[in-house]
Amino acid sequence: MVKPVLHIALVGNPNSGKSSLFNALTGLNQKVGNFPGVTVDKKIGRASLDELTPAELIDLPGTYSLYPRRADEWVAYKVLMGADSDIKADLVLLVADASNLKRNLLFCSQIIDLKIPVVIALTMNDIAAKKDIEIDINGLEAELGIPVVAVNPRKNKGLAELKKVLAQTAKINPNIHVRDFMNTKKLATPAIEAVQKLFPRLSDYAAVHYLINHENFPLDTVAQNAIEKIEFDTKFNPTKTQAEEIMQRYTRIRQIMQLHVVEPGPLEKKLFTDRLDNLLLHRTWGYIILLSVLFLLFQSIFWLARFPMDGIEWGFKEIANWLYHTLPQVWWSDLLINGFIAGLSGILVFVPQIMILFGLITVLEDTGYMARISFLSDKLMRKVGLNGKSVMPMISGFACAVPAIMSARNIENKKERLLTILITPLMSCSARLPVYTILISLVIADKYYLGFLSLQGLVMMGLYFLGTFMALIVSYVMKWFINIKEKSFFILELPIYRAPRWKNAGITMIQKARIFVTDAGKVIMVISLLLWFLSAYGPGERMQKVEKKYAVLMQLSPQKKDSLQKHLSAEKLQNSYAGILGKTIEPVIKPLGYDWKIGIALITSFAAREVFVGTMATLYSVEETDNSSLRQKMQSATHSDGSKVYTLPAALSLMVFYVLAMQCMSTLAVVKRETKTWKWPVFQFIYMTGLAYLMSLLVYRLFS
Repeated sequence: MVKPVLHIALVGNPNSGKSSLFNALTGLNQKVGNFPGVTVDKKIGRASLDELTPAELIDLPGTYSLYPRRADEWVAYKVLMGADSDIKADLVLLVADASNLKRNLLFCSQIIDLKIPVVIALTMNDIAAKKDIEIDINGLEAELGIPVVAVNPRKNKGLAELKKVLAQTAKINPNIHVRDFMNTKKLATPAIEAVQKLFPRLSDYAAVHYLINHENFPLDTVAQNAIEKIEFDTKFNPTKTQAEEIMQRYTRIRQIMQLHVVEPGPLEKKLFTDRLDNLLLHRTWGYIILLSVLFLLFQSIFWLARFPMDGIEWGFKEIANWLYHTLPQVWWSDLLINGFIAGLSGILVFVPQIMILFGLITVLEDTGYMARISFLSDKLMRKVGLNGKSVMPMISGFACAVPAIMSARNIENKKERLLTILITPLMSCSARLPVYTILISLVIADKYYLGFLSLQGLVMMGLYFLGTFMALIVSYVMKWFINIKEKSFFILELPIYRAPRWKNAGITMIQKARIFVTDAGKVIMVISLLLWFLSAYGPGERMQKVEKKYAVLMQLSPQKKDSLQKHLSAEKLQNSYAGILGKTIEPVIKPLGYDWKIGIALITSFAAREVFVGTMATLYSVEETDNSSLRQKMQSATHSDGSKVYTLPAALSLMVFYVLAMQCMSTLAVVKRETKTWKWPVFQFIYMTGLAYLMSLLVYRLFS
């Protein structure tokens, strides 16, 4: 017998500890997707409340009240109002911050008046204690009429009790009357009663929202017109009603706070967070510390990942050598070694760096420092046409431009949102990391200054700063040409500083590695296998002509067989389908210092930038008969005149091209979806590709 799954909507104010609780309850048993019809991320996780109650938690975007403004707030709102056709919640788990209870109770009181089953998880109790805030949980529970459970998801405290309460609440008949938090009907009695005649099961408060936001609900035309008529006949004023509601709720909340919460006076000593902000948000030291944090971030990516990467590379080299000497010399063994194994090594060798990057970013978010970066950057952002909220999508762009562009929905100002979308792909995403890593290792010495400053790490940091700098320049130029006039406001809540959750960082690292291997890995493997075919085969006459030529030469000079075999492989690659494609575009890219093989990689990279490494692995594996590492093969690669392919000017030029070029079909598709037109993604592709070409040409000429 299949047990029915309890669907729980997890809601709360931003920075209330919602994500921590979600991760604590679900662990690794979670998945990420998009809410149907919108580009807002949703996280769904599985948890067992007890032996008889399996549950599915839907982590809804953070919101302050049931009056949404941003796209992500609308997602949470529609689920809570039962207006989402795809997601139906049986129960609401509301996360409330004990150290900011007054603000959190507004959202809580609104959900109570919707008459849906709700349980409060009270978080941040340790912070409340440090602020000398005392909460009578039993009294609060009696006052609100719903269960309240104190939890600490970071230390797994209170989770067993919370699961027990959730299971018990789910078994209570939802039709049992729940006490109103406030008398909503007094706000607009005639209008509310008229709406309830159309929809008898609506609570008084839900009826108010039908009057205010019915256009956004999935109602038929008859129902929409009927509500419009009610508004007109009763002279319903949505603005006045909302204002009166909020005032009445806060009056009631103040009463509850006086009865059940003890708070210190306003002249109490500052908390550690306030004292630390005096330093980290200082007009001079704040920026110095920020640059130092970013410097350490990029140094760590090289320093920490060096040994696991070397180990993975050595392992695949040994596997390829063993297979080469064990398997028969037939086409399928060539496909396995030079197609599958070469492609797989191109995926897994960069997993350590990607895990470290995401792990460190998660630590910065957990500690509360990421929000301070937005605050520090607001002044600079405004000078180039953005605001502090643009920083989060831009920083997220270091991981991946796709979710970063989606997160720009949090920016209310249309012009600033569009500018953020247009420049975010210039931030160096994790897909570029494998390209930077292998090119830096080819031309930049593995030196350390003062015993700990890695030259390779400094170059890596420079590439990230180049993308950021060019993004700001482009935004400054574009702000004069995008004619959207709208007032801009920057309101940001700074979370308290907390110790990082190492378990959460570990979960994130594992998730991102899995996503990279499964999602990006699929693309890399498909293209690697396709490239193997295009590189191993070509027009029949051309390939036969090459084979006959070298068959004769080997008969005439059998002592040069090994050398001739290498030349045969190289010439067959040039006459293959891939070689013909590369030779066709070579005149266009030759001024940048690239050869035809790099040209093939530039084309395949439009599927995903990280495919560059897989492409080079396949091309050089097909051409070379030995099984040395990819770096060794690229290091010894030469042009037809014998000069090295990967010189310092050529490699730097290629790095700059990958920093600035739009080489991601997924990003273009998301930009089209966000802007609802092909105008901006086409413009984005043209300006980024043109900028990449010109800057790469300049760098190649400067260093040649």
